Amino acid sequence: MTMVELLAPAGNFISLRAVLENGADAVYFGLDNFNMRANAKNFSLDDLSEVSQIASEYGAKTYLGTNIILNENLASRLESNLETISSSQIDGLILSDIGLIESTVSHGLEAHISVQENVTNSYTLKTLKKLGAKRAILSRELSLREVTEITEKSPIETEIFIHGAICMAISGRCFLSYGLYGRSANCGDCLQPCRKNWTLTYEEGEDNVINFSDVEDERFVITGSDDGSYRTNFFSPKDMCMIEYIPELIESGVASFKIEGRARSPDYGAMVTGIYREAIDSYQSDSLNYEVKNEWMEELTSVFNRGFDTNFYFNTPFETSEDNQSKYVKRDIGQVVNYYSRVKAAELRIWDDLKIGDKIIIQGRTTGSITHTIDSMQIEGEPVSSAEKGVNVAVAMPEKVRENDFVYKLVERNVDD
Repeated sequence: MTMVELLAPAGNFISLRAVLENGADAVYFGLDNFNMRANAKNFSLDDLSEVSQIASEYGAKTYLGTNIILNENLASRLESNLETISSSQIDGLILSDIGLIESTVSHGLEAHISVQENVTNSYTLKTLKKLGAKRAILSRELSLREVTEITEKSPIETEIFIHGAICMAISGRCFLSYGLYGRSANCGDCLQPCRKNWTLTYEEGEDNVINFSDVEDERFVITGSDDGSYRTNFFSPKDMCMIEYIPELIESGVASFKIEGRARSPDYGAMVTGIYREAIDSYQSDSLNYEVKNEWMEELTSVFNRGFDTNFYFNTPFETSEDNQSKYVKRDIGQVVNYYSRVKAAELRIWDDLKIGDKIIIQGRTTGSITHTIDSMQIEGEPVSSAEKGVNVAVAMPEKVRENDFVYKLVERNVDD
């Protein structure tokens, strides 16, 4: 059986620690000005050695995303930085420009080809092999059958996305944000206008047929308005979620499963990474008795999502997304004052009410992201069942947290929010 790599996103140091603590085999992250998530905090060249050091503590590999469209100036700057990147012990680069494969490899770095290259056949993979690439992320428009067939013929490793946001455009190459706002998705600066609610108008004709889809199970919703227009989210697909199909994905032979989400929160990365880690390990350790656990999907729906779909793996997706469909919202409610290792308790300064049974998230650069349900609280040494905002409260906490870590409370989301 193929031992597949679980590759998780890191938008900052907190996310980095969070996904590593939850079982990521490898992490990918961005460098300022060179990656597809300009709105994530990202890392500087000076941070890369620390990123490598942290990842090495977990035996994880590190891949630096440099996958924007490179003009002459950016390509030259990136090439001039390869010596520094290599000396930081980063394992590889995710490239959207095949012109930099040779330089990348010559500096002792693995060259992984970005999904932006839209690799859809084994012939491309054979050419990439000749150029020196070690891995290619396959197009997100492929079916699982096509992924399996291509991987069987591929002379290099293949990688696929298994969870997270899906772009409306072919492998993410879109001009909508640039056309409307001058902010280019292909340079990592997408403002996601596709996620908005759009209005359709018809200038002529009385044809009442709105949906031209040939899908028999009609769920492509366009809402009529009093002014004769129609509103829809038809540019915005649901998020990908493949947790129910881990066996099929592993048997396809791909080398790496990739979670999307560098711009999402550390608790999102921790949750999603942990769920897929458990599923992958469960199947690889005992495939004959493997079962999909209901709680996996329940947990995945508890963090930010736009509803779930299986993208193109089994059929052409046709359902559009709504806004965030998670069950909870995250409220900033406090900060860690101290952690007492001997009694395993954290002292929190809170600016919102807190009670036993509340679920909290504590996040910090070294702590990563820890989710905990409160089962014991004290104020000035006396047990309490609740604490009002403005006080310091001690909370039993089995995992170590640190001074100045952020504290959030998960609050059930109003469906009308």
